[in-house]
Amino acid sequence: MSAAVLDREPVHASNAQSRAWVARAISRIEADVNRSADTHLIRLELPRAPGVSLYLKDESSHPTGSLKHRLARSLFLYALCNGWIGPDTTIVESSSGSTAISEAYFARLLGLRFIAVMPRSTAREKIAAIAFHGGEPHLVDRGDVSGEAERLAREIGGHFMDQFTYAERATDWRGNNNIAESIFAQLAMEEHPTPEWVVCGAGTGGTSATIGRYVRYRKFPTSLCVADPESSVFHRHYAERSVHRVECCDSVIEGIGRARVEPSFVPELVDRMIAVPDAASIAAARMTSALLGRPCGGSTGTNVWACLQLIEEMREAGREGSIVTLLCDSGERYRSTIFNDAWLVERGIDLADPLARLEAVFGEA
Repeated sequence: MSAAVLDREPVHASNAQSRAWVARAISRIEADVNRSADTHLIRLELPRAPGVSLYLKDESSHPTGSLKHRLARSLFLYALCNGWIGPDTTIVESSSGSTAISEAYFARLLGLRFIAVMPRSTAREKIAAIAFHGGEPHLVDRGDVSGEAERLAREIGGHFMDQFTYAERATDWRGNNNIAESIFAQLAMEEHPTPEWVVCGAGTGGTSATIGRYVRYRKFPTSLCVADPESSVFHRHYAERSVHRVECCDSVIEGIGRARVEPSFVPELVDRMIAVPDAASIAAARMTSALLGRPCGGSTGTNVWACLQLIEEMREAGREGSIVTLLCDSGERYRSTIFNDAWLVERGIDLADPLARLEAVFGEA
């Protein structure tokens, strides 16, 4: 448990007024869920890989536009039921943007102040979205962003939400409309209803933990692959458990990859990890956007590049089956970065080679 939690007075169960407020807060979140539909499962055609089906779970259709909407909702419910949030609590979070956007949404739903501690390099579209939902961006230079969020929460007597610690436990992995249960339900009438692979990234590790546990709980033979930026520590830790930190994670792909292994990352639940260069992530994001007719973000590209490798292997082996991955958020948040050619030139990022490899699988037959 974070120090910010330990040092703050809880919302005592014996306080009837606090209990009543928490009950109303939970009811507001449940009503918001009741107004929401499930996200779509989109099939991408693979004319050059017959017998292999690729599906994208479109998490960009949530009210706050990303996969992190599910996480933020779970984190708020977890904190409310643990007595960590009351009617006057200021919420503080460490985030590269998408989680903060979603938490700002839920904080405003409950009438709470929300402060997002983020790297100064965060895409300006994300910063604007946080402000739109009533949050207060708190930008810091490179360093320990989580440490700064915890310090700030302690200083003002707020609650540090700490997604990197609580993501793997806040979601009910047995079901209750989590993302894994939704994926398998939507695949039920497909040609290959039990996927060979589910592919996701790791920012906190919460999504991979939820999927991995659900697959085991339901006794599916499905394997879980985690796609990770090359400069991230997660794939290094997976290969060698003694590695817990790298000097820096300088990937330009926001929302995934970390310099340190976070508490919510559970490598024992992962069957395989694939390290993905930034150029490959961006190329795959642009290609997927072209296939869908609308932009998707860089972490989606990371996922799709890992799927590309799995598809190539299945095609070479003559195996049929399905693969599911996540469309994490909209590319509208990255118009100034990964969809900006001048921005790529400034960073010396060349997409030619990865685009050619993608075309060999996703191009017309």
